[in-house]
Parts: sequence; C-alpha cells; structure tokens
Amino acid sequence: MEEVDIAIIGAGVIGLAVSYILSDVSKEILVVEKNSSFGQEASSRNSEVIHTGIYYPKDSLKSQTCIRGKELLYDLCSRYNIPYKKLGKLIVASDKKGQAKLDNIYRNALECGIKNLKFLDKKKIKKLEPDVDAESALFSPDTGIVDSHSLMKFFFNIAKKRNINFTFSVEVIDIKKENSLYEIIVKEPDGERFSFRTKFVINCAGLWADKVSDFIGMDAEKFHYKIHYCKGQYFRIRNPKKFSITHLVYPPPNEIDLGIHVTPDLAGGLRLGPDAKYVSDIDYNIDEKEKNVFFDSVSNFLPVLEQDDLIPDTAGIRPKLQGKNEGFRDFIIREESEKGFPNFVNLIGIESPGLTSSLAIAEKVKLCLTTH
Repeated sequence: MEEVDIAIIGAGVIGLAVSYILSDVSKEILVVEKNSSFGQEASSRNSEVIHTGIYYPKDSLKSQTCIRGKELLYDLCSRYNIPYKKLGKLIVASDKKGQAKLDNIYRNALECGIKNLKFLDKKKIKKLEPDVDAESALFSPDTGIVDSHSLMKFFFNIAKKRNINFTFSVEVIDIKKENSLYEIIVKEPDGERFSFRTKFVINCAGLWADKVSDFIGMDAEKFHYKIHYCKGQYFRIRNPKKFSITHLVYPPPNEIDLGIHVTPDLAGGLRLGPDAKYVSDIDYNIDEKEKNVFFDSVSNFLPVLEQDDLIPDTAGIRPKLQGKNEGFRDFIIREESEKGFPNFVNLIGIESPGLTSSLAIAEKVKLCLTTH
C-alpha cells in the first residue's frame, strides 16, 4: 500500500495555502480533492474581499488569522503580481441603531489593535461616494479585493513545482487509524476504490469537513463540529458605469453575516451580496424573486439604484459552525491528540474571513505539525 508523510484533504483556498506553506518541508505530501480541479466550491463563490479583522472578538482565531493573514496576503500579491486592489470600505448607517453598531465595531477594532478606522459624516461620505446616501460611516482604508482564482492558481503552481502531488476527482469515503498511521480510503469517478497510508492528516474539506472528521470517529454532534450550510446569493449590476462606486460599501452587520454589500470587482463590475439563508442541501441556483430583497436593502444607501439594474450572478455556501439563532462560533484549527488522534489536524467552520486568513491559517497548521 502506498504511503505518504502528509495527506491534505481538500483543495480549496485553505488546502492550497496549506500545501504552499508546507511545500518547503522535506516530506512527501499528497492533496486529495473530490472535484475535478481546485477551488470549485466556497473558495470560488465569495466576495473576494480582503478583510481587516474589525468584526471579530479580540484573540479569537478569526481575529488573529484575519489580521495576520491580511498582511501576508497583501505582501504576497504585491511580490508575485497577483491581481488585487486596496479599495477601502465604508460601513454606512442611516439611523441611531446603525450608528450604535458602527460604534461597537470601532471599539472592537481598537481592542484588536486596529487603529486606522475613521468616522465620516454625511458630507465626507458624499465626497468619497457621491451616489451613497447615509448619515454616517466608518471607513476602513485597508479593506480590499483579490482575484481569488489567481491566488489559488499561484498556490497550486508553486506547490506542484515543489513536488507536492495533487489528485483530483477522488473522494475520501473513510479513514481508519492504524497504530501511528492513518489509512485513507478513496473512491474514483468510476466507483473504483483504493487506499493509502499517511502519518499526518490535514482536514481542509470545507463544506464536508465535519463528515471527514466523522470518518475517524470524532462525532460532529458530540464535539460541536457540525457544519450548517448557509447560502449566499449575488446579483450583479447590469450597467456599472451608471454608478460612481469606487469603494466597498457595507451596511451595519447583522447576527449571521456582514449584510448585503456593494463590491466593485477587478474587471470594473459591481456586485451586490451575499444574502444569508440557512439551507439543508447544497445548490447554487439563484432565486430571482430575491431581487426585491436585494433592491430594498441596498437602495437604503444607494438611492439611485433601480430594480432593473440587477441581474442574477452567482451563489455560494458557507460552512458555518454557528447554527440558526446561535451566537458567534470561531474557527476550529486543532490537532486532535487530546481526542486520541495524534497528527490529525481539523480545520472546521472555515468561512469568512477564510480567504483573507488563508496564509495565517496555513501557518498555524504548520505549527501544529512541528509541535507534535
């Protein structure tokens, strides 16, 4: 039976970043991905925003990895010509309730060490974004956007050049612990099964990470690893030149996401979204009836918007640990020796700001491997 040193399950942006960071380690590494190429699920169906870490509780993994990851990501993109733009973001408020949320975000950002946020009044908002109507705003200058496909392609190409092996269209269907090794059983598209052994397992399976953890015997319900699917839809503005939007524009966040926001893309387009709805199954269809919801939400701060400006774009699914009506849940990045599974690293519930955090998350995975 074939044997490798490290198996990475999943080739989304997290699995790819981990493969890139580990590619300077002199070990045989295999990345297993059930889709036909890398980044075909959550990693390619998001806003492509580089976040700054202003929303997440101090010392949480989301806060730590976002703040660290942002710096690493901007540096990487600058050094290797990966397309990105540091646009800046306005979080806008139209009433006292919204302003109170901005005040809370500002205080949290200060606690996390982020000190370059600024409050803007109506006049300053109009100077930055003439089409935006709001009473106040919180401005984050370091928020940006990145070409996520180019980023993932960079990780993939460098990892391959450094002799990391990738296997696509191969689905992990079981994992068995055998003394100091793990046997990973996989299924090919034709139904054929084979297995290989590995010393280290890194679970980067995204939407399926709780199921992969289940295979080895870590019950998702018992250990609070269960993933909840949260669907986010996007609508695109048909004629972006009609608007003068040059920054990201967000409403105040709600309980489960950051709200339907306006995002310029690197091609000069404008997208609205995502919304957030918990679903039981994965599908990427867009409900065109939701156009009214998007219009009503965004026209509150973009009054020149008309319903006919909106056309369906895409949809994605977030792998949330936080269930419906539940409070904040942090990333899980954990080496599972305490549960009896040494050298098995779980990455579960890696949703936003996962793209921003990808390199910092990968650093933490490397630390897990080198300290066990």
